[in-house]
Amino acid sequence: MTSTLTPQPVDRAEPARTGAVPRRRTRVLALPEARWAAAATVFFLLALPLQLTGAPAWAWGPLYALSYVTGGWEPGWEGLKALKERTLDVDLLMVVAALGAASIGQVMDGALLIVIFATSGALEALATARTADSVRGLLDLAPATATRLTPDGGEQTVPVEELAVGDTVLVRPGERVGADGRVLDGASDVDQATITGEPLPAAKEPGDEVFAGTLNGTGALRVRVERDASDSVIARIVRMVEEASETKAPTQLFIEKVEQRYSLGMVAATLAVFLVPLAFGEQLTDALLRAMTFMIVASPCAVVLATMPPLLSAIANAGRHGVLVKSAVVMERLGQVDAVALDKTGTLTEGSPRVTDVRPLPGSGLDEAELLTLAAAAERPSEHPLARAVVDAARERGLDLPGAEDFTSAPGVGVTAVVNGRGVAVGAPARLLDGTGSTVTAVAGELEESGRTAVLVLVDGAPAGLLGIADRLRPDAAATVAALTTLTGTAPTLLTGDNPRAAAHLAAEAGLDDVRAGLLPQDKLTAVQEMERAGRKVLVVGDGVNDAPALAAAHTGIAMGRAGSDLALETADAVIVRDELAAVPATVALSRRARRLVVQNLVIAGVFIAGLVVWDLAGNLPLPLGVAGHEGSTVLVGLNGLRLLREGAWQRAAAEGRA
Repeated sequence: MTSTLTPQPVDRAEPARTGAVPRRRTRVLALPEARWAAAATVFFLLALPLQLTGAPAWAWGPLYALSYVTGGWEPGWEGLKALKERTLDVDLLMVVAALGAASIGQVMDGALLIVIFATSGALEALATARTADSVRGLLDLAPATATRLTPDGGEQTVPVEELAVGDTVLVRPGERVGADGRVLDGASDVDQATITGEPLPAAKEPGDEVFAGTLNGTGALRVRVERDASDSVIARIVRMVEEASETKAPTQLFIEKVEQRYSLGMVAATLAVFLVPLAFGEQLTDALLRAMTFMIVASPCAVVLATMPPLLSAIANAGRHGVLVKSAVVMERLGQVDAVALDKTGTLTEGSPRVTDVRPLPGSGLDEAELLTLAAAAERPSEHPLARAVVDAARERGLDLPGAEDFTSAPGVGVTAVVNGRGVAVGAPARLLDGTGSTVTAVAGELEESGRTAVLVLVDGAPAGLLGIADRLRPDAAATVAALTTLTGTAPTLLTGDNPRAAAHLAAEAGLDDVRAGLLPQDKLTAVQEMERAGRKVLVVGDGVNDAPALAAAHTGIAMGRAGSDLALETADAVIVRDELAAVPATVALSRRARRLVVQNLVIAGVFIAGLVVWDLAGNLPLPLGVAGHEGSTVLVGLNGLRLLREGAWQRAAAEGRA
């Protein structure tokens, strides 16, 4: 195992996120949509108490007017531009409905509709901006400059954009690799979490491939450049995320799918209700009143509000249980998924290596505690992830670690130290032994066959025992896999950058049959696209930069929040904030309950609208009664949707996911 020669203190209580993308954050108020929505909300909140306390209309009327203007001018303008191109969309229809409500005295109702609409647009703009921030921030992983070696042995510091295929670059300890290439000379451990998502550094020696943006360990490497900067794996991840986000089929709420026909039909019907009676001699005032009543009772406001409360209630309930669902559209889509693809490290597993086996060798004279004490004492000065795992295991067992002297580290080999007067070496069996030791080879092979990383401990030059280290399966992983299988009717697929042997072992523990290992980000994206082309609506669950293209391309993406990269968190449609994997099937089940309530509400709203419209056309529906019926149906479906706010709704969804 490798270590820096001058060890720095490590906070073991809060390990750094491996390969985290530098954060670039668009401020909320930097977006014009957010500023207009905030202004509309402020004016509304100023006007509402004045109206409710009986203040004169001149006190609150102008404030409501300002709320209409600040919140409604932008969607209204977009609606007019759409109308110019012979398209009638819900933006203009909502503004007209709000103005119609104001024209018959329902000023507060119209202003509330404007505020809700403006806030929704602001949230959508913010989500788009934050995703763009994370994509741009991903480019910061690759260094701006690299050390190019000249033919005469000199060094030049050049921008990475100037590197050409065939150049040789020097990557010093602790530096990020400047370009995709192949190692010519040197040995080191390279942290490739940004590309493969795996927590353990990969040993690199001559002939091995390295990627731009990955972090070099303690050895120096000479690397021959094999790809231009514009074609590096990191650059391709950026392009894949952008392209997947742009080409992802736009998904709308159910009611928005029929908004165009409904809007055109309602406008045409309103004109007919006004013009036909007028043509047959009805008074202008009566015809106008009948048409206005028709427009109010046939307005889609009730239908839109019938759709939103169940979805928003489900979002709020999920949020209380540590699941951030970014929009009502996402909540609706979650209930449609019929296939699931899971990442391994940080998703099905805890994302950090742990000691799983302590195997003293016969004849060493050591028991498990003594072997682990010597290994941890020697490893304590090291910052290597495997070294931290060994030290953490010793501390978890309450072992007292003696001091280590003469600590040294060899990149790609391991560490040596003197502990209590005994020489201790800890590292890879193949590097510490010169092909001897059949017992060691057998135990190491057994550990590796079971998906562990084998670590050999030598004491005074003789093999004393081996440690098995692995990334542990989450306690709820197997139950989550079973629940997702029940919900979708198909067992999830495992997509991982880890080696096939470790992936197969973990998949067997979790109950997965379809395992695709050794995948780069583009391979994960291709796998998801193939499933989508087969007609599946795929839910991808991941946490790393390497998962971001698949998260963006999937029907729905969920990111694990505690250790997830910023790019994954922004690209995903939902985030499991508390890192509880069991929340995934519970959220899917909650979404399906919300969709069922949406259908119920649409039926209720449709019955009310149809009844009021028939009354207005066949009889003489008084305008106040029409408004009361319209608002009453809205209240009814709203209360029905709010049922999902109750704690029991989440518990039933969780139970449905476990069934």
